[in-house]
Amino acid sequence: MADFSNNIVNQRFRLVYSALERLNLIKGKSDIAAHLGTYNHVVNSILKAQRNITVEQLNKLFEVFHINANYLFGLSEEMFMEGYGQSGDLQIRSINEKMMTGRRNIVLVPDKAIAGYATQHQDKEYLENLQKFSIPGMDGNLVAFEISGDSMMPNITNGDLVVCEPVERGDPLRDNHIYIVVTDVVVAKRIQQIREDNHVTSLNLISDNSMVFKPYQVNVDEVQQILRVKCRLTTSAIA
Repeated sequence: MADFSNNIVNQRFRLVYSALERLNLIKGKSDIAAHLGTYNHVVNSILKAQRNITVEQLNKLFEVFHINANYLFGLSEEMFMEGYGQSGDLQIRSINEKMMTGRRNIVLVPDKAIAGYATQHQDKEYLENLQKFSIPGMDGNLVAFEISGDSMMPNITNGDLVVCEPVERGDPLRDNHIYIVVTDVVVAKRIQQIREDNHVTSLNLISDNSMVFKPYQVNVDEVQQILRVKCRLTTSAIA
């Protein structure tokens, strides 16, 4: 059986579970499982390091219990968002939602929402309904995607989050760097620009796992959005 004990997110989840029990905010595994939209045995497997917690379950953890996303990723020692989980009577306190929104500048797009992102990334209502978090030192309007599959291994692995900055149309791109390219699908690839008469007409999209995944081209007219990958959140650290 696989051992997921080295996953920092799983390690922090176990600490969060203990804290929620201590604060009387949950009544055991069945209670938190119901809040996370899963089952008692799934929570038990995560606590025993037999499986990873999913992005969807993390979203529920952030929304329901106001857990600090940076804490789960090992980037902060503050378990709860400011104003939550710290009152003397062990109850969660409410704070100004505008302050919360202002602090969270990274939109999180889990794997199950990526197909929707391809068609709705310009829809403000769609983006507002997605979970948001922050990383110290990373400012601006950013988007984090959960990567599914192994086409970019070993540099990006299945389940990693890549934090990205949208590229304005007309801004220069850098060949052989990793971008998120949005057409009718959303993919993480290295790009090479193909020019005709000094104009970029198409992009060659290249997988790092090139023995399995072959390069392919997309016409620039098919590209709806390009986002530059700034960093990745993996199971053990930020890279």
